[in-house]
Amino acid sequence: MPRVAVIVPVLDEHAALPTLLPALAALAREGAELAVVDGGSRDGTRAALAAAGLGPLDAPRGRATQMNAGAAATRAPILLFLHADTRLPDGALAAAADAIDRGAAGGCFRVRFDSRDPRLALAAQIMSWRARMLASASGDQALFVRRDLFEGLGGFRALPLMEDLDFTARLRRVGRFVVADGGAVTTSARRWHTHGVMRTIALMWTLRLGYHLGVSPALLARWYHDAR
Repeated sequence: MPRVAVIVPVLDEHAALPTLLPALAALAREGAELAVVDGGSRDGTRAALAAAGLGPLDAPRGRATQMNAGAAATRAPILLFLHADTRLPDGALAAAADAIDRGAAGGCFRVRFDSRDPRLALAAQIMSWRARMLASASGDQALFVRRDLFEGLGGFRALPLMEDLDFTARLRRVGRFVVADGGAVTTSARRWHTHGVMRTIALMWTLRLGYHLGVSPALLARWYHDAR
């Protein structure tokens, strides 16, 4: 049985497929169990995934709902949740498994953006530091977790936003959350450049602050979509 299941929620991700599909093929060769879960794509994503032999699975739209469906469809003892526009570093599967073997309940990876913008380099450093010091990570950092703990916690809550922060907060209560050794994941800077780097940084930090101050995820989701 594979040790790690890689679960990828997708929704209209056709633009990401030229790099996503080879990355998933490489993970399969390394022994990963794969589950790609579509939330109702209409841009050709489904056909391209099917042509590549990757299903996909179907689930109601929503990253949390889609990731829970992917977890339920797999059997590996370690779950790793990967955004469609994020790429894992070499050795990521082994690094996640090693962290679990060393007693971690779950964790994430350091992060960098596929951009030379120094503002994004600094933002990535802050995100990586925050994950290590505060045991709090975003989904862009490729969260991984022991399956038994994931299932015991009831998986991700079906929140419209901040399902990643909610889950890591609950996971910290039952075990140690770590940043895996090895390289950093590389995530797309497209939305940051499209909507303005400083504007997007300010929005992300405002949303995170609002979450920690108790603002409802539904209201945060409205702020997020209104600001884009």
